Formats: sequence, structure tokens, C-alpha cells
Amino acid sequence: MSVSPFDSAMLRDLFTDREVASLFTDAATIRAMLMVEGMLAKQQGDLGVIPAESAAFIHRSSLEVQIDPAALSEATGQNGVCVPALVAAFRKEMQAPDHAQYAHWGATSQDIIDTGLALRLRQVLALIETRGDRLATALARLAKAHADTPMTARTYGQTANPTSFGAVAAAWGWPWLAHKDRLAALRPRLLMVTLSGAAGTGAAFGPEAARTRAGLAAALKLTDPGRSVHSTRDHVAELAGWLTLVAGTTGKMGEDLMLMAQSDVGEVRFTGAGESSTMPQKQNPVGASVLIALARHVQALNGAVQGAALHRQQRDGAAWFTEWLSLPSMLMGVAKSLSVAADLAETLDPQTTRMASNLDDPLGLIHAEALSFALAAHMPRPEAQAAVKSACKQALATATPLLTLLETAYPGLPLAEVTEPLTAMGEAPAEARRFAEAVNTAPPDA
Repeated sequence: MSVSPFDSAMLRDLFTDREVASLFTDAATIRAMLMVEGMLAKQQGDLGVIPAESAAFIHRSSLEVQIDPAALSEATGQNGVCVPALVAAFRKEMQAPDHAQYAHWGATSQDIIDTGLALRLRQVLALIETRGDRLATALARLAKAHADTPMTARTYGQTANPTSFGAVAAAWGWPWLAHKDRLAALRPRLLMVTLSGAAGTGAAFGPEAARTRAGLAAALKLTDPGRSVHSTRDHVAELAGWLTLVAGTTGKMGEDLMLMAQSDVGEVRFTGAGESSTMPQKQNPVGASVLIALARHVQALNGAVQGAALHRQQRDGAAWFTEWLSLPSMLMGVAKSLSVAADLAETLDPQTTRMASNLDDPLGLIHAEALSFALAAHMPRPEAQAAVKSACKQALATATPLLTLLETAYPGLPLAEVTEPLTAMGEAPAEARRFAEAVNTAPPDA
């Protein structure tokens, strides 16, 4: 096993989203930083900060040069950042010292690294959103198809009331619609230019500092924060928090599916489930297990990123390094979890017959709450609760159905109707349909 399972050739199909992984390669990182260097020179040339001819040459070179990431390793280990070695290699590859001297004019390493990260995060978040929308669409289909499919709702692992499988699927999907709203609010705060120079003052950019930052933001289609963000990492902490919420949503789905797939419950089956190396009869819920494991991993890393918000003074290498160690794995984990969850939702085989049989308790104790409210229409609520509680004990002791005991004790009351499936499920079918409608009517860029 490699140090990171996300980079393992053996484990990559289990944990890795290859499109997201491609954006966190060394080559992709260098390409993004060179794009920032090139666009920075172009803006400075337009403003007369550096010679226009040199600016054009640097910009063109940033699109053409190839830099070996391995060649930056030793210097990065010494400097703690790759930019000094990158700039040196970039200037050397240009083979035009008169122009190359103006590359990286006034900028600091964090300007280039953080702005390059923003460019890649824009692509990563678009991929994550696409995967989340795919999950929501698959869950909407399940919710609509099974809005009226009755099954047992469980609280504290115990039988509670009847619900519908469609409502369960909707409960897995509703949070994603809220996550999309949060992401729309987060994007402008996260996808922004960082350009403030060595100590966050922008002094090396001279009187054109603000215009340079605004021009670079416009050229890269990023937000201009209008200030230094070197040591205020709330936007990174907010991203980590958002990723943790999404992972919690898919992890909850995984936990529910694990329980529903248990052999003594048997309410779902997985297409293409995992095989055991020794037990031919087993179908291991691998996908659900992946969702749970990735959620726990993302939650653990979130603690590290939130701690990195304690960013000392104008630059804190330890806090910055913590972000590098944590964020890529969090992004990878969430992207993969959404893909796995969508795969499960698209191929899930609900066992409706088993759902019905699990619901069919001969004693009818699952209807105790509904029957207590039916009685409460004819007597004080505490008296109705006490009567049903006593009848539940009698049902268990005598193996007599709860409804039979209550109808005998209170003849003539319309009690049986509350145990009918559609009535017993309450708002569950309607909620399932509302979710399906919400997904199907949402605008593409919502």
C-alpha cells in the first residue's frame, strides 16, 4: 500500500476520483502557477509596471514552457515552498534574461500558490457538483418510484412507525440541495485572487497594487477580495466545513444501506456487490462501506484544517502546510463518495417484498403511536397513551394483536383505519414526491 491510498495503483478504483486526482498532480499544480505568473506579467505590462514587451514574452512563455516537478524537489524541501525553484526554472527556460527578470515582479510564493489553487478548485468544485447532481437525480427516481412503498422506520435501531422507501431515499437526497445553495454562496469567497506580496502589504507592487490585483482577478475570472487574505484562512476553513457536510450526507446514506442490507433485514440488495475470498454466499456492501470510511476520513481531516485557521501573524508555514496535507484528500474523498453514492442509487435493488414482511408484525405494535392518537380524539391524551401502553404489554403477554385488544376495549371507535398503509405512512409519500419534484424542476445552475 502506498502512503496515500488515493495515489495507490491498487486502491485507486476503491477510493480515487481520477478526474479530481488529475487536478492535484504536480504537473497540474505547476501549470496553474505558471498561468498565474503569466497573467500577472500581462496585467503589469498593461499597467506599465513592467515593460510591455517583456510582459508579452513572459505570458507567452508561461503557456509554452515545460518544467520537471522532480527538479524542484530539493529546493522545495529547503524552502518549504516550490515557488522560488519554479521561478528560477521558469526564468532559465525562457532563455531571455532581459525579459525573464520581470517574471514574478512583486509577488510572493503564497500569491502564486494560493491563486493557482483557486484555479484548480474551480474545476474540482464543478466536478463535485456534477457528481452531487447525478446522485440527486438517481435518488429522485427512487423517491418517485417508491413513494408509496411501505417499510419500517427505525429510531435508535428499533421499530418505530411505518414510512415509505421513497421518503428514505428523499432523506438521503434533500441535504444535497442545501449543499448546492451553500456552495453557491461559498464560491465567491473561495475562488479569489491572492496578491499581496511578502507581508501582505502589496508594497512591492507600488501604487498600482490594487489595480494589478483587480486586473489579475478579472483575467483569471476569479474574485478580487479587495484585501490581503494571506493569514485569514476562513475561506479555506469554510470549504473544509462544506466538504465535511457533504461527506456526512453520503456517509449517512452508507450507514443506512449497511443496516438495510443486513441478512436479518434484507431490504436492499446491491448490484455487483463485493465477493468474499472464502465465503461464496456473501455479497459484501463494499460501496456503502466506502461511503462510511470516506466520511470518517473527511471528518477527521476537517479538524486539522479548522486548526490551521489559527494562522500566526502575516505568514504561518505550519498552518499552510497543514492545508496542503489535508485539503486534497478531503476533496478527493468527497468527489469519490458522491460518485459511489450515485452508483449505488442508480443500481440499488429494493426488496419491496421483504420491506412488507418486515412491516407485517402480527401484533401490530408498530401502529401503537397512531392508535394512541386515534384514541386521543375521544379521551384525554394522557389517558389514551396509558391505555395503549397497557394494551402493548397485554399484546406481548397474550400474543393478541394490539388492534384487536383496543377494538374490544373501545368498541365502535374507528381505529382500524389508522393502520392502513397509506394512512400509517403519514406525509412520507408526499415528501418523497416533493423531493423528486424539487430535483426535476431545479435549474441546471442552481
